[in-house]
Amino acid sequence: MSFASLKSQRQSKASRSYVNYPDNFQESHSTTIPKVIHSNDSDTSTRSNEGTVYYGIPENIEVRVSAISGRGLWAKNLIKAGSVIISLRPHSFALASRCLDSHCSSCATASSSGLLRCTECRTIWYCNATCQTNDWSLHRLECSALRKWAKSAPSRDLSVPNDAVRCLGRILWQKREEGFDSSWSKEIDALQSHRHSLQPRVVENSTHLAHSLVRYLGLSSPGDLSEFGILSAGDLTDVISRFVTNTFALTSPSLTPVGVSVSPLVALFNHSCDPGAVIVFPRSSRNPVDEPQMQVIALRDISPNEEILTSYIDTTLPRSLRQAALKETYDFTCLCELCDDNNKLDPRESIWCPKSCGGMCPAPSDESKTYQCTKCGAVVATPGLVMDELRIGQEALAKAISIQDTDHDKALQLTTNIIPRLVSAGLAPSCHPLLALIGLHKSLLLSSLSADIAQEQLDETVRIAAKHYMGLYAILCDGHPVRAVALAELGKLLAVDEPRPITSAPAGIAFPPSGPARLKAAYETLVRARHELMIGFGKNNDGGELGRNIRETVVSLEKELGVWTQGIHNTLQDLLNSSQK
Repeated sequence: MSFASLKSQRQSKASRSYVNYPDNFQESHSTTIPKVIHSNDSDTSTRSNEGTVYYGIPENIEVRVSAISGRGLWAKNLIKAGSVIISLRPHSFALASRCLDSHCSSCATASSSGLLRCTECRTIWYCNATCQTNDWSLHRLECSALRKWAKSAPSRDLSVPNDAVRCLGRILWQKREEGFDSSWSKEIDALQSHRHSLQPRVVENSTHLAHSLVRYLGLSSPGDLSEFGILSAGDLTDVISRFVTNTFALTSPSLTPVGVSVSPLVALFNHSCDPGAVIVFPRSSRNPVDEPQMQVIALRDISPNEEILTSYIDTTLPRSLRQAALKETYDFTCLCELCDDNNKLDPRESIWCPKSCGGMCPAPSDESKTYQCTKCGAVVATPGLVMDELRIGQEALAKAISIQDTDHDKALQLTTNIIPRLVSAGLAPSCHPLLALIGLHKSLLLSSLSADIAQEQLDETVRIAAKHYMGLYAILCDGHPVRAVALAELGKLLAVDEPRPITSAPAGIAFPPSGPARLKAAYETLVRARHELMIGFGKNNDGGELGRNIRETVVSLEKELGVWTQGIHNTLQDLLNSSQK
């Protein structure tokens, strides 16, 4: 595999899909935000007639109301790991501004060339005339709004409203077109609003979003929103609040955020930091008109009468940061099993044993406490120093994230310098913020690679990709999409043609291998990645678009390994024949 083919399959994961709107939108979001979310066998639930509001609920799940977690979705029958629980097109979606010229605004398909641009607004692009026609009922309204916005924009950088504003505009236009009593509008209105419990920063962002929305719709004041069924400031606040707490990231098949989306049915799933299901966009449909398809996939077997839970936030974060993120946006404290068990050693907050016995210790959080290895009992001698490194690492991570788009080289230099410090402090690859820094470092390295890549640079990228997967392996379950994609990236990097294969590894460096051994490692890694992709992106989907691509690569590597093996056999046979003459 050439590097060019690898790079064409992967988009940078540096940018978030939300421009100026909230930082902690990441995975799935739910309508039901009770004070406590927790699911166990002792919970009791009752069937809810609210399910009649929602169309397209599969027969094997139903809406129930739990005394513990409130309204949610429950399995009626056994759901096997890798099964598609729900598959639907979002009610509404909008591409991130940076993706408008590289993705179709009708089906969200990525294309490096061949897209057709709207000749009026010159902002929106489509695959072809069919996609443009399918989107015209909304774009005819959007087109005019985009042109007016661009004319009044103070600079070119602000000439296109962000994806949140554009998505909200589409929702309001479609509600007006469908009718406020239509099933489509009722599902949108059934989304839970939490305007009375929003945190101050979210309120501030919501106010900014509301003003931007009014301007985008071409109105002079919020009072002019009556044509959209918004009759008061409270109604407008509800609209914004519903959007904030029920918006999903629209992602590529490799989990790169490319925009925002809203689905009232999928928003019914409640939260767990150790979810049984995940929300992805695998590009499973053979017909682009049906895309983007939002799917909920079972990560493990889900028993009958078990609540189906997804995660609202990044579950690689330690407990304190997860709780803070949930509290800020959703105003509840999670008491899932992962959060509730404070006595269990969490790889997200662990360092290696100071005596190098192979065991681990809790990462210090209080200098006055004693921290011991859970295997040999060795004590961390200087917890304060480790705490200092953790703090420095967190600050470096925040800084690198903030500049990764504007100053790539400085961000790369920052991650390059800080990762060895955290490793020297004893942090495990799964420990925060080391895992996040390794992931960001990998992303920055990948975006730096070019066709004339040096062998050393490629090998270093492979090593970082391996470390990233090791960290994810310790905290995410088999088949989790994030883990599966990381393993696929490692395999594809191993499959990249070596610029200058080495015959012997430098002293102390055994990975990655070179030559035929590297090819074999790539093959074995991609076979494992395909297994995980089949779970995280759906078995019936063949692992989604990424899974199908990996399958093709595996077949290609099998042929290449077969040629190599046959070549060795022929050489040995020639030597044998020569010796017998």
